[in-house]
Amino acid sequence: MTSTPVLIAGGGPTGLMLACELRLAGVDVTVLERADGPTGESRAGGIHARTLEVLDQRGLADRFLAIGRKLAAAHFSAIWLDVSSMPTRHPYLLMILQAEIERLLAERLTELGGTVRRGAELTGLTQDADGVTAALADGTTVRAGHLVGCDGGRSTVRKLAGIAFPGTPATMTAMLADVVVDTPPEGRVFQVRTEHGAYSLLDFAPGWWRVMTNEYDRVADRDAPISFEDVRRALTRIAGTDFGIRDPRWVSRFSDAARQAEHYRAGRVLLAGDAAHIHFPAGGQGLNTGVQDAVNLGWKLALVAKGFAPAELLDTYESERHPVGARVLQNTRAQTVLGAPGEQTTALREVMTDLIAIPAANDRLAAMITALDVRYEPGPDAHELSGYRLPDLDLRVGERETSAYELLHAGFPVLLDLGHEDGERFAETARPWLDRLDHVTATGPKTWDVPLVGELDAPSAVLIRPDGHIAWAADPGEPDPAGLHAALERWLGPAE
Repeated sequence: MTSTPVLIAGGGPTGLMLACELRLAGVDVTVLERADGPTGESRAGGIHARTLEVLDQRGLADRFLAIGRKLAAAHFSAIWLDVSSMPTRHPYLLMILQAEIERLLAERLTELGGTVRRGAELTGLTQDADGVTAALADGTTVRAGHLVGCDGGRSTVRKLAGIAFPGTPATMTAMLADVVVDTPPEGRVFQVRTEHGAYSLLDFAPGWWRVMTNEYDRVADRDAPISFEDVRRALTRIAGTDFGIRDPRWVSRFSDAARQAEHYRAGRVLLAGDAAHIHFPAGGQGLNTGVQDAVNLGWKLALVAKGFAPAELLDTYESERHPVGARVLQNTRAQTVLGAPGEQTTALREVMTDLIAIPAANDRLAAMITALDVRYEPGPDAHELSGYRLPDLDLRVGERETSAYELLHAGFPVLLDLGHEDGERFAETARPWLDRLDHVTATGPKTWDVPLVGELDAPSAVLIRPDGHIAWAADPGEPDPAGLHAALERWLGPAE
């Protein structure tokens, strides 16, 4: 039997991001991936602004920007949203295929000294007060302090842990294929609705296209095989032509089934990504939500695994991320209904289009789809900034110009002292936690732009969690050492 502090089942974007977070924190981790090698399947096709910020917080965004294509828009059921005015350094969707995302994250994991154990399928698990024992298909076992299921919508970990997966069943059938197109339409064709459903043809890369079909009058057996001819027939029925599609690289089928794990934690077993929530891929939120799950969980799990924080810290992963997943299920259900054929739906879409033309409505939906508006529960009497993600501020640290997100590259929490007279009191309060905290004194802008809130006066200091969210803040002249002490103890564990 081998052993590891943390075992991750699933080597997709969520599992790889979580493994990178743990290795960055100095925690050994084993990643099990059932597939023998990279699938090469393109799958999801974009990274939204908040996920790009998360990557920027680790110094990784440039790797993705180098190979992706920027699109200054998002959409709500194919009604376009303008994201160019969002207060972020990344006011766009980065079009990049999941296969490339996985490759880049796997490369980063290798740099951090981690590996993926491929051809390894988890088939059983038992847990006790001290850890989890996972049984593999090859007859071996792995002992771990914690097990995280990042193993997709049909998660074996979730089922073995006995975690319920309630939700709504499929009401329609969608198919996808990456193909060559002999007679492509002019320009991009995105969710064109007809009396038989909807279709899209998107030129993702030179020489091949992605075709998608949505049929609202049938529900396929999710276990039935799918062929390229199924996609061709559906496209011909919906669009009136197959556009000469041929030579498929990959075909897949999905639906609008929407389910969410009743709990994200059962003892020493946790869930993230599609193992915790599935939904119709409207708005391209699934992969992004999973990566953000991983970044919320990673630093907390590292603190627990290293003995700094009690296991109860892991309960905040569920309390913070479960509502985010529930909101994604809610808005994707709405988007599915808005895409259905019929004159009534067309009328509703026209009303929605008019509403989205109102800047405040556009911004509300854009902030939701991009996840820039996520605020974790700040608690009673909290500062008005608490719970929000930290804006990527331009800062001066000594003589050096830097950004707020550069301070998070090491994955440490940061006490950012913005140069007020209360600095010595902050330093004294934080001193017992300096084995797991960076204390930085800097100067920056006088106001901070928070999505959907607007300009707020800059605080005198903030405690920034490794995931970039604000755990505590104080205004000039109100140092609040007791509040800082409580926040440090809550999020970083008791002082040594």
